[in-house]
Amino acid sequence: MSKIENIIAEMEDYIESCRFQPLSNTKIIVNKDQMEEYLSELRLKTPDEIKKYQRIIDNREAILSDAQKKADAMLREAQIQTSELISEHEIMQQAYIQANEVIQNATNEAQAILDQATMEANAVKMGAMQYTDEILANVQNLLSYSAENFQTKFDSFMASVNKSLEIVVANREELRPEEETPAEEQPAEFEDYTVNINE
Repeated sequence: MSKIENIIAEMEDYIESCRFQPLSNTKIIVNKDQMEEYLSELRLKTPDEIKKYQRIIDNREAILSDAQKKADAMLREAQIQTSELISEHEIMQQAYIQANEVIQNATNEAQAILDQATMEANAVKMGAMQYTDEILANVQNLLSYSAENFQTKFDSFMASVNKSLEIVVANREELRPEEETPAEEQPAEFEDYTVNINE
């Protein structure tokens, strides 16, 4: 088992050990720091297989270049053989046929090498991309799950705050009739005082 698979296994064990959210048997409470530590380890411990695949992808041009060199060497060998076969008219025609066959075989083999190298490089690239996508999908699911839990807790908190606010407002409404009498007397005194100044 690779390092990243061990980390994912640890994450699964951790999730299994988490307590369920109150009044729920599907949502759990997770430790944010613990989840961030798992994600950090996932970033740092890239599997050796992906590194190997990446090296092969990076060296794709070198693979194709090497295949082309082999093809060129085969063509040169075919040309040498063709030159050696040409002497007389009859031998010349036979050599021409053989040379064409050698060149065709060399060309076919060179093309096969190029096609195989390209196919292997593409297959490795697709495998690495798929493997990485699966890892990222697991991480995405964990993050979405954590965000959903946080939103649920926040909604519950806001509902509690709003309920408390309604109670406070209701209590103030009950106290308001007792506070209106002294509040109504003050404007009269203020009006008398204003009249005295103008006089």
